Amino acid sequence: MVRKTDIRRDSEPRSHQLFRDEEQKAELEARNGLLQFDEVIRLVGEVERGASFRLRPSTLQTLHRIAIQDIYACAGNYRTSPIQIKGTDHQPPPWQDVPRLVEEMCDYVNDHWLSSTPVHVSAYLMWRINWIHPFAGGNGRTSRAVSYLALCAGLGYHLPGKLTIPEQIVVNREPYYRALDAADLAWSKVIIDVSEMEILLSALLARQLTQVHAAAVSGAQQ
Repeated sequence: MVRKTDIRRDSEPRSHQLFRDEEQKAELEARNGLLQFDEVIRLVGEVERGASFRLRPSTLQTLHRIAIQDIYACAGNYRTSPIQIKGTDHQPPPWQDVPRLVEEMCDYVNDHWLSSTPVHVSAYLMWRINWIHPFAGGNGRTSRAVSYLALCAGLGYHLPGKLTIPEQIVVNREPYYRALDAADLAWSKVIIDVSEMEILLSALLARQLTQVHAAAVSGAQQ
């Protein structure tokens, strides 16, 4: 399945393009999407084997590098200029603030890891990475990967089901955009409220796991 790029709430990378045409770009995005998912599963596997989970900026950078490697030269690096996002009024913070904001985001996750639910942490990351927009491009793909990683790690295992939460979001982005907009609006009042994103992720998680139940009663292979 060729991975689609964001078509509404999107930013254009100001970075040297490494692909020769749109067809090759689509092929690279599809390949990188699989490699990025493999890295998420590898990290979840460490938790399954008993390792404690702590989110670090390097985790974001690694998953971002995988997402846009061989597509843009900025793979794995924070943006170094202002950026605009099409389809939203949100203006990401100055690029000079990105390292500090990412560190603070990781601190929030690690500080709330035991006291908050996995769904809340996952929803917070889904929103906050998009809000910071730390990279010149590939922020949406990275936010969905990191969010899913946190959800699986918080539960302690790799979630079964063929159509995962990130894949479901790609199929229908509108609820995802609405949840981002709602969290952006709350933060404009200096309030962290990702409740709409939590509702969305909970529904998508239920749908993902329902596939497992359907396979169990029908005998279909997962």
